[in-house]
Parts: sequence; C-alpha cells; structure tokens
Amino acid sequence: MAFRFVHTADIHLDSPLRSLAMRNPELAEIVGDASRKAFISIVDLCLLERVDAVVIAGDLYDGDQTSMKTARFLATQMARLHEAGIKVLKIRGNHDALSRISKQLVFPDTVTIFGGRPSTVVHSAAGGLDVAFHGLSFSHPKAPESLLPKYASPTAGAVNVGIMHTSLAGAPGHDIYAPCTVADLHGHGFDYWALGHIHSQTVHAGARTVVMPGMPQGRDINEGGEKSVTLVTVRDDHSIEIEHRATSIAQFERATVDIGDSVEWPDIVRSIRARIEELRASVEAPHLVLRLTATGSSPLAWQVIRDRDLLLTEAEQAGAQTGSVWIEKLELDVTPPIEEVGGVDPVHELIETMRSSARSETFRSQARHIIDRVVNELPVEARDFAGTNEAAANDFLERLMSAGADLVAARLKDRGAP
Repeated sequence: MAFRFVHTADIHLDSPLRSLAMRNPELAEIVGDASRKAFISIVDLCLLERVDAVVIAGDLYDGDQTSMKTARFLATQMARLHEAGIKVLKIRGNHDALSRISKQLVFPDTVTIFGGRPSTVVHSAAGGLDVAFHGLSFSHPKAPESLLPKYASPTAGAVNVGIMHTSLAGAPGHDIYAPCTVADLHGHGFDYWALGHIHSQTVHAGARTVVMPGMPQGRDINEGGEKSVTLVTVRDDHSIEIEHRATSIAQFERATVDIGDSVEWPDIVRSIRARIEELRASVEAPHLVLRLTATGSSPLAWQVIRDRDLLLTEAEQAGAQTGSVWIEKLELDVTPPIEEVGGVDPVHELIETMRSSARSETFRSQARHIIDRVVNELPVEARDFAGTNEAAANDFLERLMSAGADLVAARLKDRGAP
C-alpha cells in the first residue's frame, strides 16, 4: 500500500507585515493573517487526502517575534493532525533557530522534531513498505558549511527521504545556509530530498527526486506567483510521484497595461479594467494583490503622470468591482509622443536642466540625506524600499529624481483635468 506525505517549508508563521499593507487596513488584515490561513489549508489538505505524514523542511516560524498566540494556534493545528493519526516530521531552519517558542512547545508524540544530531525515523505502511526519514536541524541562524556529510547512509530496503534546509548553491535574496550542490544530493543515495529555504518551487531533475516546494504563502510583491505544497506518493515498488497543490490565500502578481493606443482618459481606465479582469480569471487564490505598471507612448502621458493618484483610484475601484483584487502600487513607464519631446519646447529644456543639476554631487548628497532621514523614522520592516545596499540606494535615487522631473513637467504641461 502506498505511503503519502505532504512536503512543505518556509511557512514563516505570523511574519511581520511588509510595507505594502500599511496604507490599507483591510489589506493589512488579509496579508497579516495569510500565513496562518495557508497553514490551515495545508492541514485541511492532509486531512482531505488522508496522508500518512507531513514534512516541514524548516522555517515554520519567522524568528524571535513569534508569541504564545502563535503557539496556541500551532498547537491547535498539530492536534488536528494528531487526531487523524498523521505524523509530523519537522526540522528547524535558520529562522526557527531564532524562535524562542520553538524550543518551548510540547507537541503530541506523533510529532518528530529532528535535533542538532542527524537521526532517522522509519515509518511503515500497510503491506510492508518502509519509509525512512533522515533529518538534521541546526541550532543557530547561520550554517556556512554543508550539512550533507552528516546525514546517514540510506537505510537498506526502505524508501529514504532526506529533510534538509539549504540554500543549495545560492539563490538571489536568500542567505547562504548549509550550502551544497544538487549533484551531491542526487549522489547521496536518498530517493527523495525534502528541501526548504528557497521560497520558489523547483524540482531538480536527476537520478533522484529533489524538491524545493517554495513557500505556501507569499508575503510581498517579490514573492509573487502561485504558491503551493508538494503531495508525495511513495508506491510499493519504491517509485515516487509528486503533485503540487495550491495554498495561497493572497497571490501577488506584477502586470503591465499598455496605454499607447489610448486617446482619451476613459480609454486608459477601460484598458486597466480589462487587464485586471484577465488576471483575476487566471488566479485561483481568494485574493489577488497587483502591482500595475502603465507603459507606452501616449499623448496622455503628461496627464497620467500628473494625475497618478486619480488613476490609482480608478484601478482600485476596478479591482474592488472585479472581486478581491487589491492594487498594491501603480507604477508609470509612459512617455509623450516623440514630436512633443524635441524642438525648442521650454518645458523640455527645463527638464534637461533639472536632470543635469540633479547629477551634481551636492544635490545628490542633500537628496540622500533627506531619504536617509525618512527611512530612519520608519519601522524596520518598512525600510527596504530605498535599497538595502549602496547600488540599490543609488538606483532608487536615480528613479526618484527622474520621476520628480517628469512630475514637474507634467504639471507645467497641464491640459485640463480628465
């Protein structure tokens, strides 16, 4: 008889809100509670599919900000699994290592939390199929060296599943953690590797089944797309089948709207509404959070730049009418027709003068000082918008100065309200 388990990781329960939700209390409530609802959906899936186990490959928690409220929630969900006879096999990731409650909670005996020394737990399915789970947690938030050499050899006669929290060979936006190569994992001899740490879902092809399930719920626009867990079926002949099951409560997406053919303001609004409706129809998650970018060369470009707030309101209204669509941000990448930019247009000359002045070291230094002052007055979790390193900060400053010059030009080009 087959042995089935759900593989998940990087749930980050009660992760702090990102800046996207701060201006909209209703959206803040949805996003703030999304990690819990996603975890409930994982438990629901386990019960619906009547799986034998759930594997959590690290970062169930988000760090030391987790509270006893988080603990009570987690205890309730673990009790649901326990009552159904579903085993839980969990390792600690780098964020779990920071959590105080991860070391204090007492779980049912159906929950196995692998410690700092490698260990193996064997579960048997009806018919004599043995599945050996090999796990290893790290007690510190940093693991600069590979943990793979510490894992045991495959258990003879069993299907072997390795559970590891690892950055593999490295991934943008993720700290280096227990690095190793995919080739080394394929060569270790385990039949399935249940990985965690990288937030995007990937199946690494090769002799074995190596899966990074991604996170079950994104938290901001940089964690966009459908999020899922992996449903694994181990058959009597030791073959392995995998399916990905969607779990997102709120799905983040970026989308562009070409306004190049628009000649009147209502044309732009209709284009935005059509794009929103198209995306809403393609997303299964209960909520869709969009970052829209208007693009194209249009005679309405200056008007769009000047009245961005009005266009944002139009987009938000279209989203609400479409159903559970939230506009996280409206960006502009629009230009006036070429003939408006050349010649002796005094506004064009003023723009060029402003941009030339903005390149001076004195101006840039003063602008950076203002930006730094604003950033330092914000909560820690909202400070990344201006860049997390020197290159990103300079890029933000360039975009800010360019947008400022365009806004001045748009107001001078005033052709009447839409």
